[in-house]
Amino acid sequence: MNKHVLALLVVTLVWGATFPVLKLATAHLSGVEISALRFAIAAVCMAPWGLRAPRRTWVDGALLGALVLVSYVAQAYGLEFISSNRSAFLTSLNVLMVPLLGVAFGNHLSWKMLAAAVMACTGIGLMSWDGGAHLLADASTILSALAYAAYVILLSQRAGRHVARELAATQIVWMALLGAAWMGAAAVGTDRLPTLMARVDGEVFAGLLYLGVVATAGMLFLQAMAQRHVSADKAALVYAMEPVFAALAAWLWLGELLTVTAAFGAAVVVVAVILSEWNSGQP
Repeated sequence: MNKHVLALLVVTLVWGATFPVLKLATAHLSGVEISALRFAIAAVCMAPWGLRAPRRTWVDGALLGALVLVSYVAQAYGLEFISSNRSAFLTSLNVLMVPLLGVAFGNHLSWKMLAAAVMACTGIGLMSWDGGAHLLADASTILSALAYAAYVILLSQRAGRHVARELAATQIVWMALLGAAWMGAAAVGTDRLPTLMARVDGEVFAGLLYLGVVATAGMLFLQAMAQRHVSADKAALVYAMEPVFAALAAWLWLGELLTVTAAFGAAVVVVAVILSEWNSGQP
């Protein structure tokens, strides 16, 4: 397994730990508020690199940032109504969406990668399908997966054109600006903005710092750097490990137990990721 795939595994590990954090935060903040605040924190961290970025990086950063914003807000909204395990499963559908959408973007569809993607989704289904359907929240989470699939494809295509830190910085600044505008528009006619700070207690603030500094600023940089060398469909398979790490984080932080069926599903996901790397000379 090459170092770039290992870097994406680190990204996935950190992201997996965001599900319990997001679930706790949704008790106090809406999905739009969580996203806007985490991006604002991340933008402060990445501003020095954003100021150095050329115009072409800002253009690609706007497109990529908008896709990530839609994905994160839709996911956070869904988590207000469904469990973190169900959210992880629905989000992971991007593992199948990436190779299928990739055909429309002119990418070659590898049968080995498609088989691994189907295996990964099967494993995630065994891990996460716990009932508790909510039509609007499920649809929002599937929209999140679709937006993220498009993001993974475009990032693999465009990351090589830019300095990784500058591309990550421009994405994050755009996400912060668009997220703030979205939060403001959503708060019109309500008391959401005046009560915002009162709803951010110490636990929520610590979670926002993790989401902004580590999971957003740090991981978007690492992702932009690694996906210069990893194809979109392979990257999506690595990201299939997210619910495995999410289940581990939920066990450690929220006391959620993993059933035998879920543990078997997690093993299937790991095998699928290994299959995608087996005897492969391609990035």
